[in-house]
Amino acid sequence: MGDFANRVFGVVKHIPRGKVSTYGQVARLIGAPRSARYVGYALRANPEPGTDPHSIPCHRVVFKDGRMATGFAFGGEEVQRKLLEDEGVAFDDEGRVVMDEFLWNGIPEQELSDEGLPMGPPPDFDWERELAEYPIEHDPATCGKDCPNCKQRAR
Repeated sequence: MGDFANRVFGVVKHIPRGKVSTYGQVARLIGAPRSARYVGYALRANPEPGTDPHSIPCHRVVFKDGRMATGFAFGGEEVQRKLLEDEGVAFDDEGRVVMDEFLWNGIPEQELSDEGLPMGPPPDFDWERELAEYPIEHDPATCGKDCPNCKQRAR
């Protein structure tokens, strides 16, 4: 698999049992915030689907409104729903995941405090990249990063 797909698989492996993520959330977590559709393409090629600890549980990725992927690659929408129900995920009357309760916070469990709260952003978190639509203004001369905006301003 390519680097993009491997990054997708790496994030999806961290979605805990009984929680779901969205295609957009996975895209943001791998540093490609506008690539939700490509996350779906990568998951279609999942080499290790399933629920055991070494699998890539792509059934835990849903649309942002809680709908199942109609073309779920490993058996269809009904199979995806059954896998989620077996993990304790609840659905509303329209067949959508109750996102307020079951959306994963995006933080691997080993990075949470004893109270289940994040200890902070990951060490490699790049605010500039995450907030690309609203770039953080800083001095290109002192930036020290290889930012496209800094390169343009420094000319």
